Amino acid sequence: VQLQAYGGGLVQAGDSLRLSCVAPLRTFGSYAMAWFRQAPGQEREFVAAISRGGDSTDYTDSVKGRFVISRDNAKTTLYLQMNSLKPDDTANYFCARTRRWGTTRDHNLYDSWGQGTQVTVSS
Repeated sequence: VQLQAYGGGLVQAGDSLRLSCVAPLRTFGSYAMAWFRQAPGQEREFVAAISRGGDSTDYTDSVKGRFVISRDNAKTTLYLQMNSLKPDDTANYFCARTRRWGTTRDHNLYDSWGQGTQVTVSS
């Protein structure tokens, strides 16, 4: 299954971006979803996750209060609204799906990944 992430770009510190991840799945609502990111020379990092129905979310501490993960199961699309962006948010952002019901930060439990969309935040 191909997850298609888009919406990245070059912005200034303090700006906002909204990432989208389209999953052409009739069973989209059967998967919990997440965003991860990877900066050059660094390991892949968990950003945010959302349960199948969207009633439960989880965020890494560095983005709490600034990022919001959401999903529209009817449109089979995952979103990440990123506000008050910082240079440290610069990375390639990936969406991923897991068969788990709830959220998880363990990247090994995600079985399908998008190709990534680059976010660059200048100071």
